[in-house]
This record gives sequence, structure tokens and C-alpha cells, in this order.
Amino acid sequence: MAVEESAHRGVAAQRERLIEGLRAYGGQFTELSRLFADWLGLHSTDAAALLEVAAAEERGTPLSPARLSERILLSPSATTALLNRLEQAGHIIRSREHTDRRVITLRTSAYVQERADEFFRPLGVRLDAVMAGHPPELLTGFETLLAELSTSMDAYIAERSEGGREGDLHGGPSTG
Repeated sequence: MAVEESAHRGVAAQRERLIEGLRAYGGQFTELSRLFADWLGLHSTDAAALLEVAAAEERGTPLSPARLSERILLSPSATTALLNRLEQAGHIIRSREHTDRRVITLRTSAYVQERADEFFRPLGVRLDAVMAGHPPELLTGFETLLAELSTSMDAYIAERSEGGREGDLHGGPSTG
């Protein structure tokens, strides 16, 4: 029993260190997004939306306005206002590429793609250099771990969101 408890404490301590590292990395990503927004002369929410649209394009799965709304945690009406600003500024293009012509696809403009490449390319070079110093198997294992952690967290969030009661979110009984 003592060995099992010790092993559990070791896993828990390692989990805490890993989660703290991911939290710090998330903070750095947020700061990088803010710097990108400043560099483009945009509000941080607008830049975050542009980054989501660009990342989805790079993955080959362009976003719809509804999916973007979910990704950036804005209401549909606030997302529409944001998209109107970005489209008017020439940062995004809305198109109807789907067989269902009601579905709108969001893409970044060539201007934004060039500016994003200019801003992020030096960081990509640095990150590639760091990653090149590690064995491919380790990186693959880390990708797998991140995917599994994300899936577990998504499931937990979904479970907690289903009840929607404040008490459920904090682990205590509902008071209302």
C-alpha cells in the first residue's frame, strides 16, 4: 500500500509540474497573441479570431462563423460584429465553398497571411531548433500525451457543463 501511495504522489506531483508548465505556456501564447494584435493595430479579440481562422486554414479545416464563435467564446452576434470589422479591414474573406450554400467559410486575406508569416516565422525557427534537439519518439509521445490530456479535459468540461449549476462547477451542492 505504501508503494502505491508513493507512486500516486509521484504521478500527482509530476501532473502538477506539467500542468503548471502548460499553464505558463498558455500565458505566453496569450501574450504572443496580444503582441501580434498590437503589431497589426487590432484589438486582442480580433487578433485571436484571426489566429483561429488562420490555424484552421493551416489544418485544412476552415472555420464557419458559428465554429469561430465557439472557439473564441463570443456570442453569435458579437462574432458577427467582429467578422464585419475584420472583413471591412480586409483581414478576412467570407465565402460559400460548401455544397450547402448556406454554410459560410472564413479565410484570412493574403495580407494577413503575409503579416502573420513575418511575425511568427522567427518564432517557428526557434521552436524548430528546440524540437530538433529531442528524439522524434519523445515528441510523438508528447503529442499523444497532449491529445489525451485535452480529450480528458474536454470530457470533464462537458460533464460539468451539462448540469450548468454553479454548485456543480465548484464541486459543492447546488444552492438554488
